[in-house]
Amino acid sequence: MLAPESLAYAKSKIRDIADFPTAGIVFKDITPLLADPRAFHLVLDALAQPLIGEHIDAIVGVEARGFIFAGALAARLNASFVPARKPGKLPSKSDRVAYATEYSVAELEMHVDSIAPRARVVIVDDVLATGGTARAAAELVTRQGGVVVAYSFAIELEFLKGRSVLDEQARVHAALRY
Repeated sequence: MLAPESLAYAKSKIRDIADFPTAGIVFKDITPLLADPRAFHLVLDALAQPLIGEHIDAIVGVEARGFIFAGALAARLNASFVPARKPGKLPSKSDRVAYATEYSVAELEMHVDSIAPRARVVIVDDVLATGGTARAAAELVTRQGGVVVAYSFAIELEFLKGRSVLDEQARVHAALRY
């Protein structure tokens, strides 16, 4: 567990952007955090700590900002990195799922041969808001026979109750909570 002052430092690097991408939304901008190596390492440490010592086969990163955290986490945990992408971005045969976000309807795709049967998988994204994106990524994993053992997020917007729509059998970790 990271010291509260370390997490406070990382949290101080998150910038609020009002009315982005639509009116009424307060966007949590992670770019200042990414620009600060100490803050970025602290968030990665907070995401990795609960998973150290577990057998994790794959880290699924959600496009686009989730890739940043997922790739680094996969390297730390010696797991494969699997991208969950927007439609039309993957070159091989893919599976697709549609889902609702807090302000739109979207789709995710994953290569059909990305996850081995019974593989232990962690879903990673930058923000847990309403949970729709993470749940969609989990659906793609389970369609391939994988098992989602955890969800990891740099930021959780607790007031949107995104945890409530995620698989109760999987743990949910967030480095920073609002």
